[in-house]
Amino acid sequence: MKKILLSATALLFATLVYAQTPPAQTLQAGDNLIVDGVTPIPLTLVSELNRYTNVRGAGFADWHPVKREMLMSTRFGNTSQLHYLKNPMGARTQITFFDEPVGNAVFDPKEGKYFLFSRDAGGNEFAQIYRYDMVDGAITLLTDGKRSQNGGISWNTKGDRVAYASTKRNGADRDIYMMDPLNPSTEKLIFEAKGGGFGMNDWSPDDNSIIIGEGISVNESRLWLLDLKTGTKKRLSPETKEQAVFGGAVYLPDGKSIYLTDMDNEFEYLAKMDIATGKIKAITKAIPWEISTYDLSKDGTKMIFSTNEAGLSKVYLLNTVTDTYELIKEIPDGLIGGFAFHNNGEDVVFNYSNATSSGDIYVFNLKSRKFERWTESELGGLVASQLNDAKLIKWKSFDGQEISGFYYKAAAKFTGKRPVIIMIHGGPEGQSLPNFLGRNNYFLNELGVSIIFPNVRGSTGYGKSFVKLDNGYLRENSVKDIGALLDWIAVQPDLDASRVMTMGGSYGGYMALACAVHFSDRLKCSNDIVGISNFNTFLKNTESYRRDLRRVEYGDEQNPEMYAFLEKISPLTNVSKIKIPMFIVQGGNDPRVPRTEAVQMAEALKKNNIPVWYLEAKDEGHGFRKKTNSDYQFYSTILFVKKYLLNQE
Repeated sequence: MKKILLSATALLFATLVYAQTPPAQTLQAGDNLIVDGVTPIPLTLVSELNRYTNVRGAGFADWHPVKREMLMSTRFGNTSQLHYLKNPMGARTQITFFDEPVGNAVFDPKEGKYFLFSRDAGGNEFAQIYRYDMVDGAITLLTDGKRSQNGGISWNTKGDRVAYASTKRNGADRDIYMMDPLNPSTEKLIFEAKGGGFGMNDWSPDDNSIIIGEGISVNESRLWLLDLKTGTKKRLSPETKEQAVFGGAVYLPDGKSIYLTDMDNEFEYLAKMDIATGKIKAITKAIPWEISTYDLSKDGTKMIFSTNEAGLSKVYLLNTVTDTYELIKEIPDGLIGGFAFHNNGEDVVFNYSNATSSGDIYVFNLKSRKFERWTESELGGLVASQLNDAKLIKWKSFDGQEISGFYYKAAAKFTGKRPVIIMIHGGPEGQSLPNFLGRNNYFLNELGVSIIFPNVRGSTGYGKSFVKLDNGYLRENSVKDIGALLDWIAVQPDLDASRVMTMGGSYGGYMALACAVHFSDRLKCSNDIVGISNFNTFLKNTESYRRDLRRVEYGDEQNPEMYAFLEKISPLTNVSKIKIPMFIVQGGNDPRVPRTEAVQMAEALKKNNIPVWYLEAKDEGHGFRKKTNSDYQFYSTILFVKKYLLNQE
């Protein structure tokens, strides 16, 4: 009896304690997050969003050199890792298990006994190169492991050396090194660069020379030929009066000519160059769209390439003997990239996605003309057939320039004029495409918010003249393009111009801030993700290897007149004009747009008594890559939208 009484007393005490200290009803932020002003996240919201936050995708990494098997990346835990796939729709065997994401890898090109991959730490982008041995899973660091960027791995023809780019010499210049991956002590500096835009293109068939690319801006790049025996270099790409793009060079087996992309007109096209004479033969100039990606078969007899045609990919097969090409009609329209021929010369792998597919790996066999799916990634709780496709829209800007974008309508169950989120891409030399929205489908399906992805001037895909329309002193003309979009929204019968929010990452973050400066009377709120708040402090603090590359786009702040202009137009300078709530998201290790850009903006807004939500992940860089962090960001964004765009508490 005594034991029973004691048990009852203990039970009563436990019940009282439970009543006094109920379980947490909100999601607790991890120690890696800095959260300020953000509404506590109810666990009920976490549960509600579960079906939207568990979407996966798959990406091709490399073919096995002998077997019809491949390395690929996907996420099953908190980060994307490398997996091995032996056959179409087969089981994916995970082979890397890091806290940091891993997405790219290249096999040794002869036997597939090992592969090389790169990985950074905390999103700092200082990627190091590692070797993974397939026999025992041993991992060996091949590069210095310090504050340097290493990547762009290219195997020689013999398969016993790699060349790659590294900033390790001084942190600013991207040199080219060579190494036997089985013996890291053989590392040798073979090309000392001046600038951060250099990288490997290809080895000659006899391994006596390499082609190096030099990126200067989105509208200008060069090709160099380095003789490995003498160490001398010569410029391959011709000097032109106007800026021109020459890139993606790949040798033909005879070693006498190369394929490359040329942009001496509006759109980048495929061309062939005779190395001895420098003569260039245009091949795809008749296609009025840019070449997106391509790959040459090992025997050099055929090439697969794609074009970006109004945001959708078209795939072509080129006969390198006749330099004639044909459209591959068996491959459906979508977003396609990452082409890679298998050594059998028949199978071409690529990544494929569209508005209803998150992104998977497919193989097209040139002999059978069979379109074969290799992965089918989970959509969480989403149903592909119920997802909305994108609609291409166009409007005229302040100067008559036509601007376009992609419009995703809110679910049909919502009636009346719908609120709008304008999501602006980064770059600024980026391009919004009719992508799979993933978790952003929640806005359409559950909140009844429509989304527009504009391609303002400065976007790629519409010709080099369009790309230049926002350079230097023309910077704010792209902001005016959003003003014209607001005018377009105002006359749409299904959209509510009184409930509009801007959102963007990187340069899109600057645009979100700039729109808040110029259109506070027409917007409800804004979301700046790793955005530039002051161009001068950004150019001062961004990593040195990219500073000159960004000056070409934004202007050289070392020039007093340009410094004054950049200061004048920067959102931080005009913070007093911002009258709407702002959500600022930042990665603590961001090497591109340092956290100081976010901190100074948040502090300035607070001084003006503007509602500010601030979220920073200490273990992230230029955007959130870890699922727990991106989930927390998404939950917070939903609450921000509900409160300030939809007026829901």
